[in-house]
Amino acid sequence: MNTTGKRKWMTEEILELMEKRRLAKPNKVYHKEINKEIKRKCDQAKEKWLNEQCEEIEKELYKEPKAMYKRIQEITGRKASSKSGCIKSKDGSIIMEKDKKLERWSEYISELFDDDRNKDLTLQGIPEGPEIMREEVENTIKNMKAGKATGPDMISTEMMQALEGIKLDAITKMLNTIYDTGEKPKEMLQSIFITLPKKLGATECEQHRTISLMSHMTKVLLRIIMKRIRNKVYKEISDNQCGFIEGKGTANAIYIVRQIIERTLEVNKDLYVCFIDYTKAFDRVRHEEIITILQQLNIDGKDLRIIKNIYWEQKAAVRVEEETSNFQNIKRGVRQGCVLFPDLFSLYSEMIMRQIEEMEGLKIGGHNINNIRYADDTVLTADSEEKLQELLNKVVEESKNKGLKLNSKKTESMIITRKTSIPKCEIKIEENTIKQANSFKYLGTQTTSDGRHHQEIKSRIAQAKASFQQMKSIMTNIKISIVVRKRLLETFIETVLLYGCEAWTIDERMKSSLEATEMWFLRRMMRIPLTAKKTNEEILTEAQTTRQLMTKIRKRQAKFVGNVIRRNQLEHLVKTGKFDGKRGREAEEDQEKRCWTAWRTG
Repeated sequence: MNTTGKRKWMTEEILELMEKRRLAKPNKVYHKEINKEIKRKCDQAKEKWLNEQCEEIEKELYKEPKAMYKRIQEITGRKASSKSGCIKSKDGSIIMEKDKKLERWSEYISELFDDDRNKDLTLQGIPEGPEIMREEVENTIKNMKAGKATGPDMISTEMMQALEGIKLDAITKMLNTIYDTGEKPKEMLQSIFITLPKKLGATECEQHRTISLMSHMTKVLLRIIMKRIRNKVYKEISDNQCGFIEGKGTANAIYIVRQIIERTLEVNKDLYVCFIDYTKAFDRVRHEEIITILQQLNIDGKDLRIIKNIYWEQKAAVRVEEETSNFQNIKRGVRQGCVLFPDLFSLYSEMIMRQIEEMEGLKIGGHNINNIRYADDTVLTADSEEKLQELLNKVVEESKNKGLKLNSKKTESMIITRKTSIPKCEIKIEENTIKQANSFKYLGTQTTSDGRHHQEIKSRIAQAKASFQQMKSIMTNIKISIVVRKRLLETFIETVLLYGCEAWTIDERMKSSLEATEMWFLRRMMRIPLTAKKTNEEILTEAQTTRQLMTKIRKRQAKFVGNVIRRNQLEHLVKTGKFDGKRGREAEEDQEKRCWTAWRTG
């Protein structure tokens, strides 16, 4: 299939028919027949391609959200720009010239990853570790994703996956030599940074993410080591961490926070929370601290030596508009793009949060809960302003000891209460008073000081309608069958609408809004104007469907709660554990209303 250009559904058969049509211009009758055939084939090819995209999106829905949104951009033809036309120098002046931009980025990378670390860190003892088996190498290469950008050595995943027999044996032998000696070719120690703006119009270097493009051969070695040490690493990670953990995701962190909010309000208590924002957390991790932590886990000496040597000997350059700077030493940070980065950062942040483990936060089912984390997104919880301030002070202190810094401008506090007049609280990071928010966007969901879901659900509806409008040319195209368009609605639009719905408590008003949104989509897909005065039932019949949105929400909630109960982790504790306090009549009525709503919408 020819996938060049915007029409990725185009086939060779259609292109051949187009050529025939071009040659048949003198014969008007034949030209007209071919033209009809081309239109028919185009409709069929487009439907087939859209169906294939839906199948892929369904696979990626929970496992690979980034890949999912990339596929959405392919279908809609809209792509967020990953380039910034200009950047600012240190003194704030605008830089437009390519060579000067490259120079500025090189300067920024040098400063960002500079650190006063021990140049000659020596590991104690004789390194030991089991030989790397051919099966380990083969399985690792087979499970690597195709289509990924190459590192400086220009060896792609597809190249390695095409290897077999003697060539695979040669790679295994090479990796064992590296594993036994600790010495690696310089190409395996080099990486290229690409810069991605965090928001549109970003002109400051600090407003960009740096993603590392590494050698895929290095990734093979590190994946093997990662599998060997993962069990020891995971044993150290508490249930409070939901990021980078297999079987967990943003839904878990959102659910825990929402349950804590609802159940605290049920017992007529105020909840004091602090949403922590770190400044470049991944880029400030100290390498010596990482090695010290790994030594305490008693991992194999050869594994430790490989990790240590990679971090001490690594060099990186930055790529700007296809131009690459000189390579320079990277003295701190876990690089986004390195396969070890998620596990190492989780371990690093765990050592910080372990220092507040015994400090009072909330008592839930006899357990002390004072923090919930998703990667570096951290929420502190307490039942008083004083306790919250003490927790924050300790986190600031321990983070500073580990080289991390909290962003006082983006870190915010909140009191979640049933009171009509929200109490004031003055929480500080050192001498800086942080903002007390009435609304905060946590992991893409809106958390408000009244503890309700209304604002979040309204926001989800608005975002889903905006997504529909982006795909309007497809969603309202009557040449595409309604079956395919309904599938597109489910996989692309409802994905946006139902994000975080596992934690929703839906009252009658919100139920009506969601059902109205469902009909809003169908009316536009069927091209039925409001002036047509057709009832919802008539539209549902024409669309060959029934109301399904509320059923989908209940099913997703039931499935999630089922997983929570089976796992018996923190999610289960906040769902079933006893909260200190006495439930008032209003809380009991709210609880009863939720139960009845659940039955009505189930």
